Amino acid sequence: MQEKYNEGLVVKRGNSLYQKYYKTTAEKTRRTATTWWDDVSLMSTATSKLKALMGEATFDTPKPLELIDKMLRMITFEDSNSIVMDFFAGSSTTAHAVMQYNAETKGKRKFIMVQLPEPCADKSEAKQNGWSDICEIGKERIRRAGAKIKSETGADIDYGFRVLKLDETNMQDVYYTPAETTQTMLEGFESNIKPDRTDFDLLFGCLLDWGLPLSMPYSSEQIEGVTVHTYNDGDLIACFDKAIPESVIKTIAKRQPLRVVFRDDSFSDSPSKINVSEIFKMLSPDTRVKVI
Repeated sequence: MQEKYNEGLVVKRGNSLYQKYYKTTAEKTRRTATTWWDDVSLMSTATSKLKALMGEATFDTPKPLELIDKMLRMITFEDSNSIVMDFFAGSSTTAHAVMQYNAETKGKRKFIMVQLPEPCADKSEAKQNGWSDICEIGKERIRRAGAKIKSETGADIDYGFRVLKLDETNMQDVYYTPAETTQTMLEGFESNIKPDRTDFDLLFGCLLDWGLPLSMPYSSEQIEGVTVHTYNDGDLIACFDKAIPESVIKTIAKRQPLRVVFRDDSFSDSPSKINVSEIFKMLSPDTRVKVI
């Protein structure tokens, strides 16, 4: 500290000490802004550039692509594997900028866009052009921006993205005392899973329960007429069909996944469920078996 003070890099103002940062140092480290970000031209062209990309008016106040690009170059300059999150994604300018910067640097930066499904105003141009909410605009922008960047640069980067929506639990809500329960209600609870849920709802719900990342690859296949989902080469295998044949259970067990999950009504009775546990004990004893 004394050495920096002697060099004039630390100054005293009142009872506080402040360190000086010079432009030459900032340009080398990329940790400090070297200019004031007041380029009005960036703001004025952002809307027209988005309209040119989308082919029609979609969003009135998009972030300037060049502004986000400048931030990325400062923050992720030394780490091409950064994860960039935008909690107010809007038209997904940040995702566009990340893909563009990756294409230029052969980087592997990832983006997470967070946006409420805010409806487009009834009298807005976006609504008149058929856009229901901001999320739909953002998703389409990512698709078009990725296609444009790939066409213009030919860069071999990951242009894919996954859309996830926040929802309630997949499981039925059962909060009744015995006196409040009727036979008709019990018939409705034959399945403990809500009737409108798909296999992918259940799969990603299980990933959250197990604390697994939601960005890894997965595949689905048909085995003897039932659908089997494999996540990240065996981190998890799931089958949510009813009446799963024992031969399919054995096929899954022979693949020795780290985790496997079925739904409760995949088995006709309790002995069938117990038999599944025995199959995995014999063929894949290290697999964690879960029934929802």
